Amino acid sequence: MPVLRQTAAALRASSVSSLFLFAAMPAMAQSQPDAETPAHAFTANVAVASEYRYRGLMQTNRRPAIQGGFDYSHASGFYLGNWNSSISWLGDSNAEVSAPIEMDFYGGYKDTFGAGWSYDIGVLQYYYPGDYPANYTRPYTTEVYAGLGYGPVTLKYSYAPTNLFGFADSKHSWYVDLSANVPLNFWGLTLNTHVGYQKVQVANASYADWKVGLTRDLGQGFALAVAYIGTNADRAVYTNAGGRYMGRGTAWASLAKTF
Repeated sequence: MPVLRQTAAALRASSVSSLFLFAAMPAMAQSQPDAETPAHAFTANVAVASEYRYRGLMQTNRRPAIQGGFDYSHASGFYLGNWNSSISWLGDSNAEVSAPIEMDFYGGYKDTFGAGWSYDIGVLQYYYPGDYPANYTRPYTTEVYAGLGYGPVTLKYSYAPTNLFGFADSKHSWYVDLSANVPLNFWGLTLNTHVGYQKVQVANASYADWKVGLTRDLGQGFALAVAYIGTNADRAVYTNAGGRYMGRGTAWASLAKTF
C-alpha cells in the first residue's frame, strides 16, 4: 500500500485489483451444475511478483512480493476466498508500525446470463494484522462491490462504507475499474488492459491508474505475466517517508501457480 506523507494513511496499490493478478480472483462459477462441473470446487494459488502494486500504488516499496490464497466456489455461483501478500507500506509510512502482511477475505455470488453477459456481487475485507501506535487510524477496510461483464470486458464498482486504507474521515470512498482480458489465440497469450479511478474522500487523494500487459499460460497451472502500470496520483500525498513516489510508472512481472 502506498503511504500518505503527513498522516498514518495510505491507499492500496494495484496489481490490478481486477487484478489480484491472475492468482487472486475466485474462479467463475456457472449457474447450474452439469455432469462435468462438481457442485463444490476448491483451488489454491501462489505467486511471486517483482513488486506488489494495488490500484497502481506501491505496496512493497519496489521489492518483490510473495502472494497466495485459497478459493471455494459452488456450482450455484456462490464463492468464498482468502488472499494474502507480503507488504511494507504501513511500516514505510510509520516506523512504529509493524504490519508485514495483507490478508483479504471475500465472498459473493457470480453468474452468467444472456449471450456472453456475467455479473458478480460481493463483499471484501482487507485486514492487516500487526502492532500499531496509539491513536493510529487502522488501515482495515471493507468494500462492497458489483461487476458487470460482457465477453472479455468487465466493469466493476467498489464502495467503502468504512475508512479507506487508513485515511481518516474517508468513509464512502469508491473505486471504478474497467478491464479487458482478451485471448490472442497464439503462444497462449492474453492481452490485459485496465483503467481505474479511485475516489478518496480526502483532499487531493483521488487519482486514476492504468495497466497494459500480457499473460502467458505455461501449462500445468503456471502463468507468467508482465505489464506496465502507471498512475497520476498526487506526489505530495503519495510519497512515503523514504521519499519514494508510490504512484510512479513501472514495469511489473509475476509467476503464478494455481492448484
